[in-house]
Amino acid sequence: MPILKDNKKYCFAMEMVVRDYEIDSQGIVNNAVYLHYMEHTRHSFCAEAGTSFGELQKRGIDPVVRRIEVEYLSSLRVGDRFISCLRVQRKGARFIFQQDIVFPNGEYAARGTVTVVSIKDGRLTRGNELAELFDAYMK
Repeated sequence: MPILKDNKKYCFAMEMVVRDYEIDSQGIVNNAVYLHYMEHTRHSFCAEAGTSFGELQKRGIDPVVRRIEVEYLSSLRVGDRFISCLRVQRKGARFIFQQDIVFPNGEYAARGTVTVVSIKDGRLTRGNELAELFDAYMK
């Protein structure tokens, strides 16, 4: 996985490209689109970890976002290629995803912290099923 300028290590990364319909009237990626990039990265991470959101839902498990904080650092523009990276840690019943959107040269476009909790059969849980799924990535 990529190690960027500040030697942050990620457990998952994927390359993406800005599409023309993601641009706002200022010619830059709309702020809400970064949330879509981060969500797509988390879903792709789950697939790499061996499951999908659909499979989790069939088991009655719903990982839901509890909180998102994003710092926008440098604007993405149409056609830009970037790497969407994440690392995950567990804090009690919460899963904290540190997610960065990075240009190929290592410059950050955005940095985010996404807190996810697990609901099973409509009830908040400790997230043991997700912890088991993500265990190899949290070390």
